[in-house]
Amino acid sequence: MRIGIPRALLYYYYYPMWKTFFEELGAEVLLSSRSTKGILAQGLKYAVDEVCLPVKLSFGHVLDLAGKVDYIFLPRMVSVEHRKYICPKFLGLPDMIRCLNGVPPLIDVNVNVYRRDRDLYATFQKAGSYLTGNQLKIWTAYRRSLAALQKYNRLLQLGLIPEEALAVLEDRVKNEPLPYPADLNVAVIGHPYNIYDPYISMNLIGRLRSMGAAVYTAEQVPEKIVIKYAERLPKKLFWTLGQRMLGAAFHYLDRPDISGLVHVAAFGCGPDSMTGELIERQAHAQQAPFLSLTLDEHTGEAGVLTRIEAFLDMVRWKQAGAAGL
Repeated sequence: MRIGIPRALLYYYYYPMWKTFFEELGAEVLLSSRSTKGILAQGLKYAVDEVCLPVKLSFGHVLDLAGKVDYIFLPRMVSVEHRKYICPKFLGLPDMIRCLNGVPPLIDVNVNVYRRDRDLYATFQKAGSYLTGNQLKIWTAYRRSLAALQKYNRLLQLGLIPEEALAVLEDRVKNEPLPYPADLNVAVIGHPYNIYDPYISMNLIGRLRSMGAAVYTAEQVPEKIVIKYAERLPKKLFWTLGQRMLGAAFHYLDRPDISGLVHVAAFGCGPDSMTGELIERQAHAQQAPFLSLTLDEHTGEAGVLTRIEAFLDMVRWKQAGAAGL
């Protein structure tokens, strides 16, 4: 059986876990192609206008898998953390996708650990039932998938971006990539499906690295530190992804070795507009260089490049002034 996984949205968080689970049960896992203008155009054609850019792009990735697989794994993401929620558009995505013509059947199991963490196994149990009735095999595959996710997260915390971490996990490289030469450190805060997709982010991380900046992201910050810094807010956030962005941003703004911060948001994302405002206010309060980038289907590459160059010039100018040069 061939199971397709769209290279979009929470793929950047959980793909090693999903891939390991299905392969342990004997399935072949096929990823959609890398994001391109054509894939985005397909998503724009079929997605409703109200959804944000990453969700529109996910439509294109699902359609890219049509005719290539027996099933598409598209879980209904409700909650991945105790007493916190994921974006409601993720919850409704399987229903929106099911309305498309020519899409293979979906494995759209519910992921909901809002009340109890052990409910996660029930999700995998149901997903595994599409492949086997052997409960021992499903349990073993589940345990191995969690181990694969732990290895992946460790590599992200070491500073690798998802594609680099996956290359290590899949033995496509012999050694973990060496750090890029850099004369300053920049934090890039944004959802992984925004900042790690080279097409919609216009290769933001690659451009920063090529300009001499070492890039730090939220995925490099341990969960305990994220929670500690997010607790600075007077009210607890109930959005898992928003809390991660805020906690990581506040952490980096407190670090003297971080020279500046870039916040990346998707046009039409309500939580991004709120968290971005809170991060920007904190950056200004601490007099830290700050750049806000909003991604949409109309963003011009030249304009983004100019803003990145100006931001890095500002950071270097401030560093030179602090050093008395």
